[in-house]
Amino acid sequence: MSLLTQSQVYDEITKAQATQQKLAVATIVTTSGSTPQRTGAKLLVFDDGRMLGTVGGGCVEADVWTEARAALAENRPRLCRFTLRDNPDVPPDEEGMVCGGEMEVFIEVWS
Repeated sequence: MSLLTQSQVYDEITKAQATQQKLAVATIVTTSGSTPQRTGAKLLVFDDGRMLGTVGGGCVEADVWTEARAALAENRPRLCRFTLRDNPDVPPDEEGMVCGGEMEVFIEVWS
């Protein structure tokens, strides 16, 4: 997935509204430490589960997608914090969260 421009985000919101589909816009609002994307990166999650854009890929993107789907179901925005490091119980030979930083993602619902 690639980063979205501001005009792409608004084009997708306009298209979704024209077809009466709900859409969640997840935006990284703060970061600390090492993160896969910077503040401002966006992931769009459509009511049918489709995604466009990126907030970093991998486990964190799956977690943001899940939170965005919940926000869509509740029709309510939310602010989520994600820690990008594994629990100490994860064996060292297992791949997981390797960045080590933290980020907050604001998820707003457009309907």
